[in-house]
Amino acid sequence: MTRPWRARRLRLPRQHAEGDPTAELAAPEIGEPAAPSIEVARTTRLSETFRALRHRNYRLFYTGQAISLTGTWMQTVAQSWLVIELTDSKAALGIVTTLQFLPITIFVLPAGVIADRVNKRDLILATRALAMVQALLLAVLVAAGSVELWHVYVLALVLGVSNAFEQPTRQAMVVEMVGKDDLINAVALNSGLFNGARLVGPSVAGVLIAVAGTEVAFAINAVSFIPSILALTMMDLSELKISDRVAPARANPLRELREGLSFVKRTPAALMIIIIAAFLGTFGYNFITVLPLVARYVLQGDSVDLGFLTAALGLGAFLSALVIAGQRRATRSQLFVGGALFALLLGAVALSESFYLSMLFLFLTGVANIIFAATSNTSLQLATPDHLRGRVMALYMLLIAGSTPIGASLTGFMAEVLGVQVTIGLLAAACLFGVAVGFLYYITHREQVEATAHASAIVATAP
Repeated sequence: MTRPWRARRLRLPRQHAEGDPTAELAAPEIGEPAAPSIEVARTTRLSETFRALRHRNYRLFYTGQAISLTGTWMQTVAQSWLVIELTDSKAALGIVTTLQFLPITIFVLPAGVIADRVNKRDLILATRALAMVQALLLAVLVAAGSVELWHVYVLALVLGVSNAFEQPTRQAMVVEMVGKDDLINAVALNSGLFNGARLVGPSVAGVLIAVAGTEVAFAINAVSFIPSILALTMMDLSELKISDRVAPARANPLRELREGLSFVKRTPAALMIIIIAAFLGTFGYNFITVLPLVARYVLQGDSVDLGFLTAALGLGAFLSALVIAGQRRATRSQLFVGGALFALLLGAVALSESFYLSMLFLFLTGVANIIFAATSNTSLQLATPDHLRGRVMALYMLLIAGSTPIGASLTGFMAEVLGVQVTIGLLAAACLFGVAVGFLYYITHREQVEATAHASAIVATAP
């Protein structure tokens, strides 16, 4: 009895380091003690949450992004507050948001095609250099006291052009850095990073704006691009996992785009997700406009309050993303529950006139947002064939981010006419209606959804 026991105890650390530590959990030996299995399970869950960071290129990318995104969120708060200071106009805030996201609406689909034909690292470097120059110009104009509203409009448009080409290229490059096995984990970690920066950046920006002015936030954002650019230049391109498949020599971009749209139209599992994403993207994902309006006109707060409201939303999303990163499944119930909760909590934000209650509702809104966003993104990617994934995800991005010009303009003008609280309430109702439409589509097409997306619920497979 002693010898087999020692053999298992000696074999366990080596198997944990070199093999699949879940193997013994799936098929334990008779008489194997429970304690080592529990320890292995805990270690496995933690390691899987951050498994994409095993790749050096992704670690560099992730570190650079962490710094850059913090500065980006600082600029987001500073830009919104600068517009309010210059105009005290709700409509102007909607216009600047529209201009910043309009290039995504126009260019994101062709940008996805371009990303597949050029060196992705170099294209990202160019877009980030452009964004750095944009932030630096804003800092100089504000510091010199010569900034005007049209300056903000033009520079917001420039930033939008940078984002339109950077976002699809960055998403396409992630799989080259980590491979398909770790793609879903990398997507979740990116979401956590994005919202972690939203937690830190706005809080710091709110205090900095109150103490030193918006120009400091713009300047810090400009500097924050430097580590990101350096990280990209330090990557080992030979380690990228690039497919050997060669694209057709005379591919027709328009025909390729139509092929992707046709796939969504004839695939119930994909169409169901796109329906809900269209409503939530257009009417719900307008926080860059909604939060400044809530802070200034509902809660009668200042830039510090705006920073903390934005951080509350980011904290909820950040914690939710960490949980999602450790999961292996994304179910349809998560899709519908996450979307419905997002709409209901947005409605609660519209009703609240208490600063701390609004922070709580925004925290929960962030949680619900990531439940829906991570589930929809993952399900759509895994329900789509490899050769169509870029085009289908470009459509998804168009609905989630490219619809912002419509939603932001609508939000600004409705707030001017109807008031902020009524406007947010109506937007929340539109989101809930979209979730209901998607759910009704699922109920009436259940068999087709099951037949076309039986694998869409699997976030990751065992190695």
